[in-house]
Amino acid sequence: MEKFGKQGEKTGWTYVDIPLDIAEKLNPSNRKSFRVKGFLDKLEISGIALLPMGEGNFIMPLKTELRRQLKKSHGDELHLRIELDKEEYQLNTDFVECLAEDAVAAKNFYALLRSHQNYYSKYIDAAKTESTKAKRISQVLHAMANKMDYGEMLRYARERK
Repeated sequence: MEKFGKQGEKTGWTYVDIPLDIAEKLNPSNRKSFRVKGFLDKLEISGIALLPMGEGNFIMPLKTELRRQLKKSHGDELHLRIELDKEEYQLNTDFVECLAEDAVAAKNFYALLRSHQNYYSKYIDAAKTESTKAKRISQVLHAMANKMDYGEMLRYARERK
């Protein structure tokens, strides 16, 4: 496991380097982000994104929660058994139900690229409590109704605190 020093938006990220030859076996001739499933040591994973780094290499970012489950940090060795995850990410069901009640927000949300829709949904999924989840659903609905991008949504929420 490695950690970026100063690397733009990736500064401080902990990750695993996925060399070109392995990336080619997982998803041949692909140069865009894709998801994998399998095992990190004995921990089962799915829907984890590999991000392109140029020259055909990829990285697998390892979020804090995942590192805690693994009880590992940068510099530690990690055994990977991964394969391409072909299952499509499912949007948060509570959020989808709320969208059904707000035609304007739904229209704006479904006009976004699927990858952007997923980003908002994953923001909701990352909530650790039901109250935080409800708050995030409300934030995203408000953002969609007002055609806000992700950054605008977060700034608006911060200003209201």
